[in-house]
Amino acid sequence: MTTLGKLSFWYADIGLPETRRPALQGPAEADVVIIGAGYTGLWTAYYLKQQDPALRVTILEKNFAGYGASGRNGGWLSGGFAWNHERYAETTSVEAVRRMVQAMMGTVDEVIRVAEVEGIDADIRRCDELMVATNPAQMERLQAEIKHRANWGEGGRVFTIGAEETRARVAIPDAQGAMVVTGTARIQPAKLVRGLAAAVERLGVTIHEASEVTRIAPRLVTTPAGEVRAPIILRCTEGFTATLPGLRRKWLPLNSAQIATEPLSPEIWAQIGWDGHEILGDFDHTYCYCQRTREGRITVGARGVPYRFGSKIDRDGTPDAETVRRLTAILHKHFPAARQAKIDHAWCGVLGVPRDWCATVGLGADGIGWAGGYVGTGVSTSNLAGRTLADLALGKRTPLTGLPWVNRRVSQWEPEPFRWLGVRAMYKLFAMADRSEAAGGPPSRLAAIGNRLTGRG
Repeated sequence: MTTLGKLSFWYADIGLPETRRPALQGPAEADVVIIGAGYTGLWTAYYLKQQDPALRVTILEKNFAGYGASGRNGGWLSGGFAWNHERYAETTSVEAVRRMVQAMMGTVDEVIRVAEVEGIDADIRRCDELMVATNPAQMERLQAEIKHRANWGEGGRVFTIGAEETRARVAIPDAQGAMVVTGTARIQPAKLVRGLAAAVERLGVTIHEASEVTRIAPRLVTTPAGEVRAPIILRCTEGFTATLPGLRRKWLPLNSAQIATEPLSPEIWAQIGWDGHEILGDFDHTYCYCQRTREGRITVGARGVPYRFGSKIDRDGTPDAETVRRLTAILHKHFPAARQAKIDHAWCGVLGVPRDWCATVGLGADGIGWAGGYVGTGVSTSNLAGRTLADLALGKRTPLTGLPWVNRRVSQWEPEPFRWLGVRAMYKLFAMADRSEAAGGPPSRLAAIGNRLTGRG
């Protein structure tokens, strides 16, 4: 029987925390208060303490450290720039965006460096990213993407391989070619976030779990147990931002889901290949993201029910049956040798989406800061965000604080039912475009209409 929810397979792998860190017991003071003990909050705390060990840093977490996307994601440490380059350039410059691209690429080595220094075993394995095209329309999109990335400074690490070489890497039946991105890595997400939490505690950071924030104001955070006062307050809640008072329309919580197979036999792996352990996706508009895990499973992720009315959040990662069916169909399409494999686990979670689909990090004159809107690339982006937030909170002007996403503010999402209708329509159009292209049609204009509808394109 497939295990549903219980946060994620990654926690089934290591076990849910048996104990919780003490909740906030009453009024308190700190130099910096961080809301959210996921990757962003923990990275921010880590770099704050690295630069100023005497700083009093407190993290308030509604559930437990790593409860959200940090413990449920696909394990892609990609260092990729997942947003619209031109939009950032409109308010800064082309060169500034290229600097941000380079900074993002550097996050892979930085995460691995810290994991080694802090003794965090997160099943990290350096590998390539492999984005597979399975029809002529996708091949056209692949070539355009490589040209686009080269223009923005990634030409040295992105290239095309043909059908034969693609299938030699991973035996995907319909593969016509692939985009290879070097300098990436695969991780076990829950191991990384739990290791980071332990590392910041060793540095003297206080983490209060089961401590829900009910109000944020300048120099003041309110919880049911009491108020915490601090000159700097940093909101690091990503996909859960919509659950905070007054922020329901700030960032849309977009749902993503995954499945994990049972460990596959050596005979099945001999048919599939995948000896390079690449992090693997495709060029569908409703794209998937996969990895080969430490113990020889395949995880497959994609958008399930993309958005719940009213910005509602899932219940402890439990997906619906239709989502599991769709993910299983993707598994069988790309990896037919695994068709008989049992699905051991299925789960879901949310990621934060700004109205212009561009990530942002900043600190206001009132001392309230934020980071998020990663649109699914949080494993690497959160590290850059954490370093940047730390510099901003310490009042430093550095190359990071001058990057184009700093203090970028965007419009709110529309009220319901308009945002629900818009997001649902976008993914319906994506699915129609994918079906048309899979049937041999040219690149579909339906996807572009969907992107324009929600401000994505």
